[in-house]
Amino acid sequence: MTKKKIVLAYSGGLDTSVAIKWLMERGYEVICYMGDVGQGADVERSRKRAMKIGAAKCIVGDLKRRFISEYAFRTLKTGAVYQGKYNLATALSRPLIAEAMADFAKKEKAGAVAHGCTGKGNDQVRFEVVFHLKAPGLKIVAPVREWELTTRESEIEYAKRHKIPIEQTKKKPYSIDANLWGISVEGGKLEDPWSEPPKDTYISVVSPEKAPAKAQYVTISFKKGVPVAVNGTKYSPVQLVRKLNGIGAGHGVGRVDMVEDRLVGIKSREVYEAPASAILYAGHRSLEELVLDRETRRYKQALSDRYSELVYYGLWFTPLKEAIDAFTDRTQAHVSGDVKLKLYKGNVTVCGRRSPGSRYKMELATYGKGDIFDQSLAKGFIDLWALPYKK
Repeated sequence: MTKKKIVLAYSGGLDTSVAIKWLMERGYEVICYMGDVGQGADVERSRKRAMKIGAAKCIVGDLKRRFISEYAFRTLKTGAVYQGKYNLATALSRPLIAEAMADFAKKEKAGAVAHGCTGKGNDQVRFEVVFHLKAPGLKIVAPVREWELTTRESEIEYAKRHKIPIEQTKKKPYSIDANLWGISVEGGKLEDPWSEPPKDTYISVVSPEKAPAKAQYVTISFKKGVPVAVNGTKYSPVQLVRKLNGIGAGHGVGRVDMVEDRLVGIKSREVYEAPASAILYAGHRSLEELVLDRETRRYKQALSDRYSELVYYGLWFTPLKEAIDAFTDRTQAHVSGDVKLKLYKGNVTVCGRRSPGSRYKMELATYGKGDIFDQSLAKGFIDLWALPYKK
């Protein structure tokens, strides 16, 4: 009997490693698809792990360039940060991986796709919305929502029983997702929002206490809202993010500890690391303050908040998201220039900014010699401003 062919979104972690065996037990020929979005050198090790567990094939798609250029930098230009803290690193990778996976499933003539997302998480929505839009004929299987393994401890026991190689232990049961734009960590002791994250929670960013006692200055150059150079040296998007990740992590920059509102309605305590993102968002925001007029900047902020929700909710391939993209691109026409930032003990401080499109006029702002501001106009302006509120 011919086995049913299914393509599994494989990360190499506990859930998807166990899912390979679980799907095989149900008569599937499992083909794994790994989207390489810069999660690190463990991609090849994870691929070999999938084959050892019993996958018929494990393909790695190199998505790093697209991820940074078309997703991360797109969201940076929009200024979208979920709940004012989360740079959406994991959320951004999902539509890209899901679309590539759907295309691969069609090529393999698979009848189904699967993911390792839980029933209380956001990623199930992000993957399945894309599957519905990009490959509506494929059956969707969600093992973690369906199987009898109700706890991470029971998954670990299942893995041991079936000799599935995993890295999680009962002492360190974190769920970790990493890519070039950021690292997310949840589970274990983090589930108590009163508990300070243990030292082993953080992966790449040093603690501010152990960061150098001397500040480091970094200059970022932007062209139409996109970062193109660091300290005068041009880099490709992937190289630029890697460069800033290394610099920022060494200074304790980019740690986030937050309680976020998940799409399914529950609150979740998450820890994030995103050094490059923290630096770039600070720089981009500062340059916009210099270049954009007041009303455009205020209106854009409202759209930034909405955009962060669209990304977080898995609505990347939607008309509203495309419309906000068009608006954002128009606002970025003159967001070019340089921003100087100081990195010190976990903090990013903007120290200077300059742009050929600057709306800052020294002759209007100064209180010294050269002031051309006509202060006599102020009285009439104030009288008219207050008029609607007079009794």
